Amino acid sequence: MKKYYKTFFLLILTLNFSCSKEDSKTIEPEVILDEKVQVYKADKIDDSYVFAIENGGKNCYLLNKQGFKVKEWIFDLRFGNDIEILPNGELIAMYKQTVSPITIGGAGGIIRILNSDGSTKWDYQCADDEKVAHHDVELLPNGNVLFLVWEKLTPLQALNYGVEVANDIFPEALFEVNPQTNQLVWEWHSYDHIVQDTNNTLVNYGQINQYPNRINFSYNDRPDGDIMHANGIDYDEEKDVIYMSVNFYSEVWVIDHSTTTAEAATNTGGNYNKGGDLLYRFGNPSAYNHPYGERFLFNNHFPNLIEKEVPGKGNMLIYCNGSNVNQSTVYELALPQNFTLSTTASNEPQMVWNFTDPDLYYDKISGAVRLKNGNTLITEGDFGYWEVTPNKEVVWKYYEQNKTFWRGYNYNREDSAIQGLGL
Repeated sequence: MKKYYKTFFLLILTLNFSCSKEDSKTIEPEVILDEKVQVYKADKIDDSYVFAIENGGKNCYLLNKQGFKVKEWIFDLRFGNDIEILPNGELIAMYKQTVSPITIGGAGGIIRILNSDGSTKWDYQCADDEKVAHHDVELLPNGNVLFLVWEKLTPLQALNYGVEVANDIFPEALFEVNPQTNQLVWEWHSYDHIVQDTNNTLVNYGQINQYPNRINFSYNDRPDGDIMHANGIDYDEEKDVIYMSVNFYSEVWVIDHSTTTAEAATNTGGNYNKGGDLLYRFGNPSAYNHPYGERFLFNNHFPNLIEKEVPGKGNMLIYCNGSNVNQSTVYELALPQNFTLSTTASNEPQMVWNFTDPDLYYDKISGAVRLKNGNTLITEGDFGYWEVTPNKEVVWKYYEQNKTFWRGYNYNREDSAIQGLGL
């Protein structure tokens, strides 16, 4: 079905009748909207495309703000979870293996670079009994591919790190692969950066709150072993760091990418001389028994650094699912210029802007991106999409019944990605 809105604008018609001018006339053209569009304020929206990604589905599509698909891709495999249009019109995606030995929600295992028509240009698999790629993937400026990985630790292996568990656990790792050679060129493993307070014979023993750059593996104890559940990464080229959203810690971790793989396994080396220890973390001080600063993340998705020339450049948007109050919030944060972690003061970033609404809530997936006109596009996972102004006015809403959405990316009509698609 379609519905009709009227947008009002002035068109000045100048007619000469005996050197006189006719009065200005107002013409009211009709704008046709898809029925899924619930709010449409033409004079306040950013007239760009939304790249809608169905969560765990096989298709994704570009929407205009009238709610119509301008291009759609349908694949043979389900997403697991991310897909993004690259600046040249190609795509990069994480897919689910048909059969995976590790079945945690969000597991992928197959990474592909795709031609603009959806055909496969490069295929890489990271899935076996010991590990699986999951959730998010990013093409780096050097042409390499960065992605999240779950690695299995048995109870005995975990005990060697001072972590006592009854079942296998699946902590986080980061892999970087060169698609020209398929070689693994850089890696980071969270288990190299543990602090634990149970076994004083191990080198990683210490008081949790005295080592904020280290990770307490005992913060969560989950029967399925998914103790961290990272769900998003973003790369900061200027600082050469990686931001990782760690959902079950309700935190974002900052990791130095300038290290070698050998340095990333230690606490020295790299541009920040911290090796692979956390440079910075925020959202939940209780994750490292820190008594300073207020927790503001309660499950989180999509750590999105604002990099384009749009309002808020250099800040970060993050979607707080709000599992504590059944209401979600989007935060815009000003991160510190220098990454330090104090043991005697708050380590939380400055909040620049936020948006919440009683109707905005989903405890999974979701995210937010900043638009060229300063508005913010919000993905509410089980609803669809919102667009809100800096003054928090809702100017566009798109709802698709019985569907969930992983994320929504924004593409301006003049973006090279759109030109690469021939639109």
